[in-house]
Amino acid sequence: MKPPLLVALTLAVLSGAARAEDDIHIRKATRAEAETLSARVFAGAPEQKRFACFVRRYDADHLAQHPKQKVAAMKLLMSTEYDKEDKELHYSFRLGFKNRQRSGNFESAGSCSHVVFEDSGNEVRFGCGVECDGGGIGVALSQDDKSAIVRLERVRAWQSGKQDEEADESLLAGADDKMFRLDRAPNGECASLVTDRKELAALRRK
Repeated sequence: MKPPLLVALTLAVLSGAARAEDDIHIRKATRAEAETLSARVFAGAPEQKRFACFVRRYDADHLAQHPKQKVAAMKLLMSTEYDKEDKELHYSFRLGFKNRQRSGNFESAGSCSHVVFEDSGNEVRFGCGVECDGGGIGVALSQDDKSAIVRLERVRAWQSGKQDEEADESLLAGADDKMFRLDRAPNGECASLVTDRKELAALRRK
């Protein structure tokens, strides 16, 4: 069971846009809707840990057309594992990105405590949050399942290898940083986001 505070914070992140338009409504997805999204994102036996990697490197033409976009490249690694005790699938995410205005690589990570449904466009997406009021992201899939749609208002990040309060480098939604479309990629493309040896070996086997 995820902490109620984390669920509330994540819902707040995902519902920010809904407050701006009265005709958009967000609710918790049904079990069937959540299972369908999980099956689309991941493949493999449910008792095994599974991964899904999505990557985007923005070229010079794209960045020239979006001068206010801070992100030059982004990686998203979604993972899920079946818990035999509570008999539920648990989800988590790792996010990596390069900032056009800063050198180095930045990362964020957290758990995806629930799945929500937005009736505008009939979109089902994971609600993912970072601990200690670190904001979060929403993750949906394109209709052809080949891309992840990442939405955010604010997500706490840190320079790679420096996860502490002093290294806080939050990514804030701006004019061109509210939504990112990342292409599905081999899991190895997201290996840089994993530090645990056993998990890295499992990732590379997929």
